[in-house]
Amino acid sequence: MKRFDWLKEIRRLDPEKDFLRIYRITATMEFPWDMTRALELALYRTYAVPSIGRLLGATGEFPDRTQKRYDDTALLLDAVVEHGFDHESGRSAIRRINQMHRGYDISNDDMRYVLSTFVVIPGRWIDTYGWRRLSEHERHALAAYYRTLGRHMGIQDIPRSYADFQHYLDDYEDAHFGWDEGGRRVADATLDLMASWYPRSLAPLVRGASLALLDDPLLRAFRYERPHPAARALAHGALRARAKAVRLLPPRRTPHYVRQNPEIKGYPNGYDIAALGTFPQSRAGAKTPTCPVPHGRPTPDTTE
Repeated sequence: MKRFDWLKEIRRLDPEKDFLRIYRITATMEFPWDMTRALELALYRTYAVPSIGRLLGATGEFPDRTQKRYDDTALLLDAVVEHGFDHESGRSAIRRINQMHRGYDISNDDMRYVLSTFVVIPGRWIDTYGWRRLSEHERHALAAYYRTLGRHMGIQDIPRSYADFQHYLDDYEDAHFGWDEGGRRVADATLDLMASWYPRSLAPLVRGASLALLDDPLLRAFRYERPHPAARALAHGALRARAKAVRLLPPRRTPHYVRQNPEIKGYPNGYDIAALGTFPQSRAGAKTPTCPVPHGRPTPDTTE
């Protein structure tokens, strides 16, 4: 295989019909490391919306069991990428996501915003730090994939195109980013978790590099000090240098899924998708938290 062969395959596919195949190639073959970092940043941004950060802080799950919450969130999302929407493993993951969310009073607007971060932040990250920019086919497929996930989660009025997701995210952050003590507590716990993945002597460096990658609206929302320009230049430069090195590597021949990442530490002996996450009590009068989309027979692509 040559370096751009996966991109050539992507361009032969229909991004509206073959979005799962395209997204798998992008996330597990072309940019597995970048996609992981981008989705971490996507979730991190949501803490700056007070209604989201406050809820996550109040449950105690993120501040007190940060590694488990990181693992469970990553593994549930990963199961859908790996198995698809009609395979039992993918359906089980979506069922767990819905059960967790419907145990709390979360607005459709907040759910739609979180979904938008999964589309827009990976696109922006890869365009800035990836070994190549995303193609239009990949942007189209990215939007179609998360539009489909959103429907399975019962989210209403989902943006249609990649551009629509961008507009929604930017407008929502402009209107809603702000200070909340619970959100700051979750943000601090997440930075501490990321630092814990490295030797203790490197923890200050990891935390500083992470803060250097945050934009000013996010820093203001959490009331973090603005990093020194030199720190920002160093962090951005290191990521761009990595991208140039990765561009020289041969293409990946086997997919790399999130479950294979060394940051997933809580399940050394394996895990049951149906047991991941939290099990909150459902609110009074809430409907049974199942997937709202009817499922037929699995398609060939969803059982790979």
